[in-house]
Amino acid sequence: MEKKWIYALEELGKEHLDLVGRKCANLGEMTKLGMRVPPGFAISVDGFEEYMRATGLGARIASYFDSKGQDLRKSVRSQMDASRAAKEMMAETHLPDEMADAIVRNYEALCSRFCTKDMPVAVRSSGAVSMPGQMETYLYVRGASEVLSRVREVWESTFNTRAIAFRLEKRMPVDKAPIGVAVIRMVNARSAGVILTVLPTTGDTDHAVIEGNWGLGESVVSGDITPDNFIVNKSSLAIEPHVSTKTRWVVSTERGTTKADVPQHLRNAPCLEDREILELVRISVNVEKHFGVPQDMEWVIDRDLPFPENVIWVQARAAKYTPPRKEADNDYILDQMTRLFRQ
Repeated sequence: MEKKWIYALEELGKEHLDLVGRKCANLGEMTKLGMRVPPGFAISVDGFEEYMRATGLGARIASYFDSKGQDLRKSVRSQMDASRAAKEMMAETHLPDEMADAIVRNYEALCSRFCTKDMPVAVRSSGAVSMPGQMETYLYVRGASEVLSRVREVWESTFNTRAIAFRLEKRMPVDKAPIGVAVIRMVNARSAGVILTVLPTTGDTDHAVIEGNWGLGESVVSGDITPDNFIVNKSSLAIEPHVSTKTRWVVSTERGTTKADVPQHLRNAPCLEDREILELVRISVNVEKHFGVPQDMEWVIDRDLPFPENVIWVQARAAKYTPPRKEADNDYILDQMTRLFRQ
């Protein structure tokens, strides 16, 4: 392959969304803003497309999907069958040697940078089109062989049933999806979670809300537990804490991650210190100003680093929220109700 398809995060910015996907582009932009982001590299959309072209997978999968005709659009069962068939084709198809060697070189360079053999990394999907939760993320991936396997499995996840249904609904090409992959160093998480610079159910942009738990952030985003919740006034920085009883967390193991019981002494303790809460708000508000829209961001507190270096960011994207009703709309509704009762 002559065309470049692997990039250091430092080479990327928000203008590279179509090249490497939203997650990788935003991670690159965050590094430019001076934020603490785990080091790593991005495999571009071109890398995925070259894999599909060089192995003939793209043509085979497209032919299979064409053979399903309109049934693919109308039948969930047909979509499930198509997902299974496409993923089986990909699982049986190894990366071309040239591509595998390039990914391994970049992974081993990352390991050398930290003088750590088989350093654990996260291998995360980075779609150019936002489809939250529909493609895969793998944590604590160790060793070159496992990194290669997980990269291919992230690519496979573009053919998850939900992803196929999404593309059909949006009238996008169903046989392929532009996807990048982020390979980033794992953080030794003490606690993790999300922050939104808007209250999503009310559209209140004067406050930020933080949700978090001990361990890795997967327990927060999966909804398995009731996380700690901190509402912060973005101007006065007043904190309204809601500390829950946290009985389960996600922790790392030699073979990846697992769910476990939270130690008794941590269950009713806040997963964040006040100074960490304020640092999260300070940085996220700056990111909000930079992008010009409320943000939905993922954070990790590194147990190995002192404050504030321990506040690490692993994702930023535009927040989804319900805009507040305009006064004019409320006045109109009241006026119509008044007219109704007068009749």
